[in-house]
Amino acid sequence: MNTYVASHPVTAPAKSRWDVSYEWKAVALLCLGFGLVGIDRFMILPLFPVIAKDLNLNYQQLGQVTGVLAIAWGVAALFMGNLSDRFGHRKVIIPAIIVFSLLAGFSGLATGVMSLMFIRALIGFAEGAYTPSSIVATLDASKPSRQGMNIGIQQAALPLFGLGIAPILVTQLLKVVEWHWIFAMVSIPGLLIAYLLYRMLRDTPATVAAAHTTTHDASPHKWSDVFQYRNIPLNMIGMLCWLTNLVVLSALLPSYLIDYLHLSLEQMGLVLSAIGFGGTMGTLLMPALSDRIGRKPVMILSVTGAAVGLYFLMHTGAEPWRLFTWLFVTLFFIFSMICLTVGPLSAESVPAKLMSTASGIVVGTGEIFGGGIAPVIAGYVAQHFGIQYIMHLAAVALVIGLLVALSLKETAPGKQR
Repeated sequence: MNTYVASHPVTAPAKSRWDVSYEWKAVALLCLGFGLVGIDRFMILPLFPVIAKDLNLNYQQLGQVTGVLAIAWGVAALFMGNLSDRFGHRKVIIPAIIVFSLLAGFSGLATGVMSLMFIRALIGFAEGAYTPSSIVATLDASKPSRQGMNIGIQQAALPLFGLGIAPILVTQLLKVVEWHWIFAMVSIPGLLIAYLLYRMLRDTPATVAAAHTTTHDASPHKWSDVFQYRNIPLNMIGMLCWLTNLVVLSALLPSYLIDYLHLSLEQMGLVLSAIGFGGTMGTLLMPALSDRIGRKPVMILSVTGAAVGLYFLMHTGAEPWRLFTWLFVTLFFIFSMICLTVGPLSAESVPAKLMSTASGIVVGTGEIFGGGIAPVIAGYVAQHFGIQYIMHLAAVALVIGLLVALSLKETAPGKQR
């Protein structure tokens, strides 16, 4: 029997008839959708050295191209999360996939920095609309004891596809096609996923979604009520820290590896893939671990591990496999924190009718400041002081992030004190 057709809170008998088939179908499709978000957003990064040469872009402009997508992503997440809570996930998720899939193909038509920034901003807006709605749709489809694991599976698709597979794939494709055509290859899979979600995805009643929160509250609330819950402002600061690390490293690391360490294009692609593979493993394993030992202990462990990885990355020379190893370690823990911050630690902390709003606010503020402003600052530092100093910005963010992790309130089912 399907628990989602009920209009009353989930009872013990209903839990025994949990719709596992729908759970895994929803998680799988929302996972693939987020994988496409990762490809559309991050496939441009290993192409930056080639695009920069073709369009005459400098380091600061590369940072601006990355930053404008993150800012648009953040603005969309701030507002579209609340719309998802009010009108349902379907009305946000499906149009968003269609739009960002079509727009991604247009990135190859850019002829200069302004046209590239405009197209990437539109992509960011559509992807920002998809992100918080898809996170909460995944959580709603999950049995409460599997919330961390399923959010991890869904979120893992972004680093796996966008930062793991894409760098290797696009650097190999550059040998046979121009960079313009690589962007055109990503639209069709997105339209297919949108159709499948249209056929399958359901909107979840608030009375059922309340079972996934610490408040068990299904009553209406103003959007601003999210700030009454301690984890939300803390998560906003934390997300700024985690995205500062992710975006600064991923956006300017290709140029650091080639221009400063003098690696080849293929070596750069290999090293950069560690972001994706490390992020994928961290997103899969650590949120699942948090189902067992709690969200807060995993966050503290993760910020400490990320700091260790970043330290050794900063002190590694032109040795591709050592660079790969320490980048893998750093992003393993960074993505663990991103997943827990935007997913369980935000959505579980608030009433059911504020879940997407809370996730959207956390994603939005993190993207605007950590994802949008940080790469612009890093680009300025790289241009005027030397690209080797970009990782100092990431280190400062981790120090602040440790204070955030220590202040969080536990939200894992059965682990609250």
